[in-house]
Amino acid sequence: MPRIFIHVLTLTLFVTNGCQSSTETYGGRERATTKPSSKEAYQTMVKTIDRTNPEMAAVLKEFQKLNPKPIEMLSAEDARKQPTLAMAVKEVLRQQDKSTDPRPVGHIENRSIPGPEGSIPIRIYTPSGSGPFPVIVYYHGGGWVFATIETYDASARALTDAVNAIVVSVEYRKAPEHRFPAAHRDAYAAYEWVLANAQNIGGDPTAIAVAGESAGGNLAAAVSMMAREREQPMPVHQVLIYPVTGYDFSTPSYQENAQAMPLNRAMMVWFFEKYLNNPQDAKDPRISLINAPSLKGLPAATVITAEIDQLRSDGLRYAERLREDGVPVKYRNFEGVTHEFFGMGAAVPSAKEAERFVAAHLRLSFAQGKKAMESSAEREER
Repeated sequence: MPRIFIHVLTLTLFVTNGCQSSTETYGGRERATTKPSSKEAYQTMVKTIDRTNPEMAAVLKEFQKLNPKPIEMLSAEDARKQPTLAMAVKEVLRQQDKSTDPRPVGHIENRSIPGPEGSIPIRIYTPSGSGPFPVIVYYHGGGWVFATIETYDASARALTDAVNAIVVSVEYRKAPEHRFPAAHRDAYAAYEWVLANAQNIGGDPTAIAVAGESAGGNLAAAVSMMAREREQPMPVHQVLIYPVTGYDFSTPSYQENAQAMPLNRAMMVWFFEKYLNNPQDAKDPRISLINAPSLKGLPAATVITAEIDQLRSDGLRYAERLREDGVPVKYRNFEGVTHEFFGMGAAVPSAKEAERFVAAHLRLSFAQGKKAMESSAEREER
């Protein structure tokens, strides 16, 4: 009975008419879009919440109370003003009389670094204690269109704390103001900067990894691929959290979760339309990672997916491709949770478990890399 009451209450938050609007697509053109009916909105909400575990359901219910509008109906500017799941997590914590303070880390510094077309803002999270520390270059999600390093602050703090590593969170350029490959160029420029400046920020230049969520997972994987192609030092590990790895809207998870929340199929179409210059861009291996000619020689990877997520098949298929090409991969799908769950460790136990899974494999790669460097140095001395 309580669940039915919540569903009915929340239903009033959705737009109920079926009028048309328009949204910018490739190259600034527009296409008509239709707002979901109240019945469709209700079914979307109920079906998703009923599939999640209780803790994830609590976050989604609070998120809906914030009255988010359908992203696919909005301009990029308006989409950036919408409530976030991070806000919903804080409300859940308040209701449970838990602290909403950010997870503590040793030190945080905001600064700018040179980029391909102007400066790139970054945020450096440093753990307590003395270094040098391993370094993780982190790319946040948001479909290459919205969200910021502040939106994903919880994820960066979690990685810093769980791995005892410096995290450099990158504020890459967003679409549609800056279309493909702007975000990818910024992502790689930030990685190059860390390679050159790791020691200056207290890091170990021989222990640098990349990590990202959603579109940021795509960037992390692409940076690894770009480093290989340019014959530059590659990351020692890549952490890909529900990454975008293709442009295929017919995968099992796209079909199964077409109307899921907080990410649905229409939103993914919207993201691609905003970021790509035209559909041909989707063939580029930096977007369709899954179709790259070869993944051989890439860094070991940890891939995480969520059961109730459009991108579950993207992550799984990419993990399989990496394995086929001889890349060591640790893959895990977390059941009962949705897209964006990773940064919710304060409220969702599955997110905390995902943190531990990622941290264990990052620490192992850092340790193996250090051991390999020491062995190499010993051989040279002989």
